[in-house]
Amino acid sequence: MDPKITEKAWNPELEAQVLKKWQDSDIYKFTPTDDNYTIDTPPPYPSGRPWHIGAAAHYSQIDMIARTARMNGKNVYFPIGIDRNGLPVEFYTEKKHNIRMRETERGEFLDLCREALDDLEEEMVLIMTNLGLSGDLKNHYRTDSEEYRALTQSTFITLWKEGKIVLATRPNNYDWVSGTTIADAEIAYQDLQTKLVHMKFKIKDTDKEIIIASTRPELLCACRTIIVNPEDERYAPFVGSKVIVPITGAEVEIKTHHSAQQDFGSGAVMVCSYGDQNDVALFREMELEEIVAIGLDGRMTEAAGAYAGLKPKQAREKIIEDLESNGFVEKIEEINHRTPISERSKIPIEIIPMEEYYLKQKDSVEKMRKLGSEITFYPSMHKQILMNWLDSISIDWPISRRRYYGTEIPIWYCSSCNEPHVPEPGKYYQPWKEKCPIEKCTKCGNGEFTGEDRTFDTWMDSSVSPLFVSKYHKDKEFFDKVYPTSIRPQAKDIVRTWLYYTLLRCDMLTGKKPWTEAWIMGYGLDEKGMKMSKSKGNAIDPLPVIEKFGADTFRFWSASEINHGYDFRCNEQKIESTKKFLSKLWNVSRFLSSFPVIKDAKPTTVDKWILSELNNLIKDCKKGYDQYNFFVPAIAIREFTWNLFAAHYIEMVKKRAYGEGFSEEERDAAIYTLHKTLSTILKLLAPITPFITEHLWQTLYSETSIHTERQVEAEEVEDYSKITEEVVQFNSKVWNEKKAKELSLRDSIATEIPESLSEFKKDLQSMHNLE
Repeated sequence: MDPKITEKAWNPELEAQVLKKWQDSDIYKFTPTDDNYTIDTPPPYPSGRPWHIGAAAHYSQIDMIARTARMNGKNVYFPIGIDRNGLPVEFYTEKKHNIRMRETERGEFLDLCREALDDLEEEMVLIMTNLGLSGDLKNHYRTDSEEYRALTQSTFITLWKEGKIVLATRPNNYDWVSGTTIADAEIAYQDLQTKLVHMKFKIKDTDKEIIIASTRPELLCACRTIIVNPEDERYAPFVGSKVIVPITGAEVEIKTHHSAQQDFGSGAVMVCSYGDQNDVALFREMELEEIVAIGLDGRMTEAAGAYAGLKPKQAREKIIEDLESNGFVEKIEEINHRTPISERSKIPIEIIPMEEYYLKQKDSVEKMRKLGSEITFYPSMHKQILMNWLDSISIDWPISRRRYYGTEIPIWYCSSCNEPHVPEPGKYYQPWKEKCPIEKCTKCGNGEFTGEDRTFDTWMDSSVSPLFVSKYHKDKEFFDKVYPTSIRPQAKDIVRTWLYYTLLRCDMLTGKKPWTEAWIMGYGLDEKGMKMSKSKGNAIDPLPVIEKFGADTFRFWSASEINHGYDFRCNEQKIESTKKFLSKLWNVSRFLSSFPVIKDAKPTTVDKWILSELNNLIKDCKKGYDQYNFFVPAIAIREFTWNLFAAHYIEMVKKRAYGEGFSEEERDAAIYTLHKTLSTILKLLAPITPFITEHLWQTLYSETSIHTERQVEAEEVEDYSKITEEVVQFNSKVWNEKKAKELSLRDSIATEIPESLSEFKKDLQSMHNLE
């Protein structure tokens, strides 16, 4: 019998043919029903080339979530978007064109950003297409589209009218490289080497000194008080006394505060505006008058005296020299200091008082904690990231940014009295260049207005993704059917930003949490466990890897290499090695394609044994798929297919399937079992490797797509797994004996079959040519 499958190996080029069939048939078209499974898919950011291979692995697994749900009978809505707002594209554009944002006409700069994004987006969509993502790529949305930005602005207007937006001058995290405020959630921490300077402060009208250690001596000019612990007896006599600040000569009072730690340094702490968030809290609590030591240009202000105009690091070095030369230094230590840095620019942030718009969030923390506890996290350990973040929230969310490429804040100010006005929601506004749609100031009646030129924090856009894909305020019938969405898949590094802000905003706007499940993935690292970056030269471009080895090879590597929720290493050699399993699957399928598909037969004990193990495989796969942990089914399927089905069962029944020395009934039982096992393997594997399973399914079993099939369910069958180890041990024993005697596997050999395997005797004799 000639095999239906003539090709001797799986050719990844066949994936293009399969992909075209899917596209031509529009197989994944979504029509809402009363019961839908909506995926709030993360819109990836096209920040540069190459797209991170870890992200490609991430999205291939999100597609596995969608495919699993479809095969479980769910009506899957799988929208795809591209995130196109924020700092990365501005940095990319500045570098690409060797320009500065603020030195370029705004409209021109926005056009350059848009062109860069279009170019990068095209490649990103190509990668997702080639990976076989079953989402709506033809109609993918963009967060910088007028429609999306109009929704962001509309939700802002709603919250403004509800009194949840405030304008205030408060100390903010400031990234002077990008020239904008950043939220606490956009801060990372790095251990940086710095000097801990132990400085001498003279107590006024005495010959005594106190020692104060600081890593920020450049902020001496902003020192407003010295605090000591109220229980610290060393300083009790001096509380209320004045001390003279070195270099500046300013006099400040020693006060008590419980935050001063007796056992840290000298126990005395200088409070400056603003060295860190602790200083911010102390200035508010103690009602101290601030001194702005660092300006918006990232340089020391006039308040720094002789050090004005220097960058903080330069000022620090110069002031340490002056402290030493004037005898104000007791000692200097080199330490590693946990330093807050901007996630985007990677430079230390400064805290500067700035007027910004804030979304009230402090009063919502307990509500968010309750909603968070109701969300099922996969894996459950990552729920703690959200809870830890909620514990740390102490200020409202600063939502305004002094950037260009983002959604504009829709506010116009009266040119006479400065009263802010927001327009009616429903369209996209650009106040920096558009005439105010409001005719007269509601406060003074003036008809002249000035448009706001700031933009929103990019998370203001991203956090309405489940509302946008659900057509919030656009199609009520559609919205009611698909919202709340079902699952939020994302990486762990943006739990405190994207996940939290979405939870906050959607609850404020709809009174409902946006999803009931959250699927959290770890980081993709290089083969040495280091973070990938283009500057380090360790980034792997996923596109040529996919083109070289095929999407299914890449996807199977993703599933079998990544233990869900944990960081994983990306290695091209490991990706290539997973192709061996697809080759094994192809070879098995090619062999079975020689036999007709038999719909029913009476299995022998040997057949019942492998069908029992197949039933156990179905159970194992279901556990993994139910937890969205694709590592479990990938490993289980590979182990069963390679080391049990191919290595033992197929070899045992090969001659029976050909009818050599067996009855017609026995032959048909073998063929029936072979095809039942392979067809089940293909279904179980389909969400992970959709291309090869589709091709083999349509070649062997049905003209319809495997991805429209229902997933197999475990059956109530007799469990033969207790005998599996004996089968494996016996076969291995015979193979080893033949090897020791330098016999081929086809040569005959005299070996006694154990009594426990008596019902396997005929197939074992045939398999090993036993005498």
